Amino acid sequence: MKDLSDYRKSYEKSELLETSIPEDPINLFNRWFHEVEDFGGNEEVNAMTVATIGLDGFPKSRVVLLKKFNEEGFIFYTNYNSEKGKAITTNPNVCLSFFWSSMERQVIIKGIAQKTSEIISDNYFASRPDGSKLGAIVSNQSEVVPSREYLEENLKQLEANFEGMVIPRPEHWGGFLVTPLEVEFWQGRPNRLHDRIRYIAQSDFSWKIDRLSP
Repeated sequence: MKDLSDYRKSYEKSELLETSIPEDPINLFNRWFHEVEDFGGNEEVNAMTVATIGLDGFPKSRVVLLKKFNEEGFIFYTNYNSEKGKAITTNPNVCLSFFWSSMERQVIIKGIAQKTSEIISDNYFASRPDGSKLGAIVSNQSEVVPSREYLEENLKQLEANFEGMVIPRPEHWGGFLVTPLEVEFWQGRPNRLHDRIRYIAQSDFSWKIDRLSP
């Protein structure tokens, strides 16, 4: 067993104070997202972990790509028949998390997921490269397959079938919009006295802001 007890670093790159934050979390997320993007060091700033409660009762997390965010919430796309998609359909309570090591920041979002409209899913699917479109069609995501060659042969067949044609979005593939109920911003600070600011949605559409102990 490898002992990791000596793995330590001092977090000293920034701070998060109540005197410099907006009244809603989406504006702060937008600011942080672009600051991290401008700072560099994170190849995919939009990479996030999606945690769901599976049909077997166990939580499961996986990394996906955020494709849009606005005042309504956060959108990502997936196969609705996948393990992830079935879990969300059964229990829409999900958690998203971003870890931006380059700026020693983390964002944790608790929310409710629902399918985006067909128009939103169609528009995004149409913007994808043809290879990605065919990959979404050929993959029965999360299902057991006999081999890598099996997938590649099926993809070749699809490429031949759709040559010179518009590739339609399959009905089982589309977006999820996660409406945030709680958003926590974590900023690494020296001596493990990290800044943690939590926003909780209120019934009047405002946000309650609290500082949490690290």
